[in-house]
Amino acid sequence: MSAAQDTGGRHGMLSPLLKQSSGVVAERGEGAYIFDRDGTRYLDFTSGIGVTATGHAHPKVVAAIQAQAEKLLHGQYAIVRHPAIVELADRLGERMPGDIDSIFFSNAGTEACEAALRLARHATGRPNIIVFHGGFHGRTMGSLSMTTSSVGLRAGLQPMMGGVVVAPFPNAYRYGWDEEAAAEFCLRELDYIFATYSNPCETAGVFIEPVQGESGYVPANTRFMQGLRERCDEHNMVMIMDEVQSGYGRTGRFWAHSHFDVQPDIVVTAKGLASGMPLSGVGAPAALMEKGWPGSQGGTYGGNAVACAAALATLDVIDDEGLVENAGEQGAYLMQRLKEVQQDFPEVADVRGMGLMIGTEMVDEAGKPDGDRAARILKAMEKRKVLMIRCGAFGGQVVRWLPPLIVSREQVDTAVDAFIEALRETA
Repeated sequence: MSAAQDTGGRHGMLSPLLKQSSGVVAERGEGAYIFDRDGTRYLDFTSGIGVTATGHAHPKVVAAIQAQAEKLLHGQYAIVRHPAIVELADRLGERMPGDIDSIFFSNAGTEACEAALRLARHATGRPNIIVFHGGFHGRTMGSLSMTTSSVGLRAGLQPMMGGVVVAPFPNAYRYGWDEEAAAEFCLRELDYIFATYSNPCETAGVFIEPVQGESGYVPANTRFMQGLRERCDEHNMVMIMDEVQSGYGRTGRFWAHSHFDVQPDIVVTAKGLASGMPLSGVGAPAALMEKGWPGSQGGTYGGNAVACAAALATLDVIDDEGLVENAGEQGAYLMQRLKEVQQDFPEVADVRGMGLMIGTEMVDEAGKPDGDRAARILKAMEKRKVLMIRCGAFGGQVVRWLPPLIVSREQVDTAVDAFIEALRETA
């Protein structure tokens, strides 16, 4: 064996930069549960960060994956089309708002956000994009340049891509105002940005999460979103809705932005789209999509045949089992229970969100964000066989509630009861 081939007995390992929120090694999943190698069952209130919306290994999704895998694993869409991608584009187009009828498929949410950014710049011929403080749009350089949910994501990578202008988001809790006051302030500041920083004639559009994810599950509000729509219409800018985490029924409606009675020009989707298979998409009206430059969309694995088959089955399950309605119903019950918990535990400073996308903000005795407490709560809940995750700019101070859309009331009660016990244990 040559020196180049001699590994000296070393073994490979996962990168030490990959951090896990739990110590569980998942052997299998079923519905709302994960099982470790010993067969211990954990209630999964993370859904793989909102991905396994139909639960783990839903039989209909698994059957669709198996059937497709027997026929065609990969049909590269720059070379051929396969039936699953054609059907998915058609069925997803039916779910899109307004006149959005043209779909581009890629693998991850960050790729879809990059594609939406390119389309906005190409279609308008303008360089700048407005994003909102606290937003998360991905980890690749273009989408990372639009991300401001946590400084750790961007640390050591400056300078970011140019042309990104950050405007305030109506986070009423952070400002200490009511929603109306926060909305009016943020709209005024946006107008000030147009007057001082990014002329509308140089601004392609606005890129926004209707419910911010990584910054702590912060919903926008109707006044603010409609104000954005008015400004986009006035200045011929495009409104891009990042529904990667909030879409596909998560908030009790198929798209979260519909809570605010606005029509976006471009919608980005991923996560729950294919029940765990890697797939994302960008939807726009064909007339807008055609303004993109040739060659600006593509990718080796985008629109993979097996992933598209899983996505078609996911739509069937969402409809057949009434999962959007269940998310609304169980989400309202979860919110009610967490509000009751807040009354007894002042360290739960805020409970916010929509549907099955809820954040509980933890603070210390001085009222400051308490990421350490949130971390200890997760470990205490793991001991009680409930898996949770955190988010938030201040050391992950927000415990987030992100169960699969199939979750039952009994499972909600189990998770909240474990949360109460964890709060007491970590006091």
